Amino acid sequence: MQRLRLTYFIVLIFGFIFAVHAEDKRYISDELSTYVHRGPGTQYRIVGTLNAGEEVTLLTVDSASKYGQIRDAKGREVWLPMNLLSETPSLRTQVPKLEQQVKNLTDKLANIDESWSKRTAEMQQKVAASDSTINSLRQENQDLKNQLIVAQKKVNAVNLQLDDKQRTIILQWFLYGGGVAGAGLLVGLLLPRLLPRRKNNRWMN
Repeated sequence: MQRLRLTYFIVLIFGFIFAVHAEDKRYISDELSTYVHRGPGTQYRIVGTLNAGEEVTLLTVDSASKYGQIRDAKGREVWLPMNLLSETPSLRTQVPKLEQQVKNLTDKLANIDESWSKRTAEMQQKVAASDSTINSLRQENQDLKNQLIVAQKKVNAVNLQLDDKQRTIILQWFLYGGGVAGAGLLVGLLLPRLLPRRKNNRWMN
């Protein structure tokens, strides 16, 4: 008798522990709307129905009848078969969330497309401005090259003129020097003839 009482007490303890840990979210199966009972079995009075896809909280499980006690959105604590409960959200609750997620992703994609379009337009404008700047710099570089060529030609022409002037000056100095030398030679030749000769009286004294 004591052994039977001890066994009963252990079963109660494990049943309480299991009931504490068993309380979690469950969902009514999508395939049906089900009746709920006041106790764990069909012999208990029907106290209402739950629609497919509704979210409920599992409070405890009766392993003998395979019924679970649940709390619904209205706060009722009722019983129904465990095979009518699902651990995953029902399609009824998932579809609106999925639709919202799809809408959010669509909006994000639209914003991304718009953002990329703006960035692409800005990049194209920058590239066009860069091309214009490059073309302007190329034209300026070509103009500077042309100016350099013209300046080099002018410098060459001035150098030629300087060479001609130097040759002219050298020739003029040469002629001037030659003229002076010739005049000096001529004076040297004519001067003795033009001056009277003095008689040498030393032999006569």
